[in-house]
Amino acid sequence: MMEMVLFLKWILFVGFVGCHVEGLGVNWGAITTHKLPPPTVVQMLKDNGIHKVKLFDADQSTLSALAGTGIEVMIAIPNDQLAVMNDYKNAKKWVEKNVTRYNFNGGVNITYVAVGNEPFLASYNGTFVNITFPALQNIQNALNEAGLGDKVKATVPLNADVYDSPINNPVPSAGRFRSDIGDAMRQVVQFLNKSNSAFTVNIYPFLSLYYGKGKFPFDYAFPDNVDNPVVDKGILYTNVFDANFDTLVSALKAEGFGDMPILVGEIGWPTDGDKNANFVNAQRYYNGLLPKLAKNKGTPLRPGYIEVYLFALLDEDAKSVAPGNFERHWGIFRYDGQPKFPMDLSGHGLNKLLVPAQNVSYLPQKWCMVNPKAKDLSKLTDNIKFACTNGDCTSLGYGSSCNNLDAKGNASYAFNMYYQMQSQDDSACNFQGMATVSTLNISQGGCNFTIQLVPLSSSSSLKASLVPLVLLVLYMFQF
Repeated sequence: MMEMVLFLKWILFVGFVGCHVEGLGVNWGAITTHKLPPPTVVQMLKDNGIHKVKLFDADQSTLSALAGTGIEVMIAIPNDQLAVMNDYKNAKKWVEKNVTRYNFNGGVNITYVAVGNEPFLASYNGTFVNITFPALQNIQNALNEAGLGDKVKATVPLNADVYDSPINNPVPSAGRFRSDIGDAMRQVVQFLNKSNSAFTVNIYPFLSLYYGKGKFPFDYAFPDNVDNPVVDKGILYTNVFDANFDTLVSALKAEGFGDMPILVGEIGWPTDGDKNANFVNAQRYYNGLLPKLAKNKGTPLRPGYIEVYLFALLDEDAKSVAPGNFERHWGIFRYDGQPKFPMDLSGHGLNKLLVPAQNVSYLPQKWCMVNPKAKDLSKLTDNIKFACTNGDCTSLGYGSSCNNLDAKGNASYAFNMYYQMQSQDDSACNFQGMATVSTLNISQGGCNFTIQLVPLSSSSSLKASLVPLVLLVLYMFQF
């Protein structure tokens, strides 16, 4: 009898820790110099019970790897293709190539098409404002014509800067869409409502802290904050996510669409590249966010379930650092699919390391460092600048994981990152005679000197993309 009780307790425990936050997804970006094979990443998703993924393109090898998994997928049309999608014939061809071809039993479970990525950002100076809505309209109409409109919805992932509250009344209930894009936003919202799609918004509490330049209350960036709430008509807002989300709810309500579904397309916390981007703060953020989502607590103006995509699954070492050095460090996994810190996707606070990528292939254990025999170091600074311009030195910045290195340590880090990003090409570790290859790990303390992944060859990438499709075609011909 006791054995049966223990067995039942074990079953309940496994069920408890095995479940995940309802509607939780991840963003899978690929702006990297050395990619993990798509099948490896898909296995990571499955191993960690992640059932939704948001992409930034419609790459064939990625979609082929996702085929047959049942994972819900949001594919995307990059901003530089929006103008092309203003022609309905082009939109139809895009849908046929990237949606219809995967729509069969055992295919890819595509649920959304993201039309652009934050196309109304104020920093774009209106570049995409007039071409986003026609593209959205054409893609949804093409989906409808293909008989997929009930299953697949077009949406536009927008940055939270498309709405705000007036300076003299900075509270969520006063939220309105930005005046310079008012007409464009009205078109988009009306069409999303008509097509029964969701409003997709990217919210980044870390950026509120980063751009606040010391004036933004540190703890207000975290979901677990309780101090100094913002009071809005008797409602207490203890954190910026709730306040930001409800500012959007108010903006939608002002346009007559207060009940429109809202999907959080991106949210997360970086782990390097800034004094506030580290494992401790990231873990604190997720330890506050995930339990909140698991409880379906929602926000004061929109209680209940919220569909959320964490940003991001993996670090991306080739992303633009124009917004900040942290841009390359948003992943909950490192570039090689290894987990950074313990976390619990179930939202129950049972933190443990996530399941890593399996059978990862690394380049040989070789590092590039300052040559101790070099006599003339007069051009060291110029060579460091070259290495950092063409490599990734974002971990060397103030407050970052490698900012305590001495001058030669900084040079070795820069040289090694360039060397690794060049796939350890012999000529990439010379730097006018000031560098040499070492077979001894030159990492220092908490500063890791990276060994990159074996690059995916075009032939192996092609094979990886074709094999799933061949298998699926064979599967189809069984019926």
